[in-house]
Amino acid sequence: MKQRLRAGDRSQICYMGHTARRALPFGREAEMKVKPIAEVLEALAPAAEEAGVELVDGAWNMRERSLTLWIDAEGGVDMNTCERFHRAADALLDDIDPTFGAAYTLTCSSLGLDRPIKTDRDFARRLHEKVEVRLYAPVDGKKEYEGELVSFDEKTFTILTDKGERTFEREKAAKVCLYIEV
Repeated sequence: MKQRLRAGDRSQICYMGHTARRALPFGREAEMKVKPIAEVLEALAPAAEEAGVELVDGAWNMRERSLTLWIDAEGGVDMNTCERFHRAADALLDDIDPTFGAAYTLTCSSLGLDRPIKTDRDFARRLHEKVEVRLYAPVDGKKEYEGELVSFDEKTFTILTDKGERTFEREKAAKVCLYIEV
């Protein structure tokens, strides 16, 4: 099943497919046992390389019995990119059996336009672009700032606002993402 997801004016491309496994008897709920996400991501590295994508992150959703994998690629991610990676990942997932035989849904997705900026690579990619910063606690009475990302290191980042430069500790930022004008 293919679908395009929209969240307000910010969009994300998603490809969903189902990996068939032994199903539980009708009406029987059981907690799904899964392998750690780090182990799954490591096993999928060859599939990402084969598909020409960067496997950015992954997460289990136990309630929906699903695995979501977020990817990125040079020039962006479209539906064909998600599908190509999904097919490459699906075969490897069958081999490592990350749910120990339980049925689950595999979803491959782009991070969307409002993807969080977390890693050094993310900060380098967005250097000299306008970003939005949301803090856990107010600084000078404000929890939200926007401005051009002008520098960063392993612990801090600096933006240029209309009132001058502001430096924030990464760990105190709830979310840093590209500023999107609508």
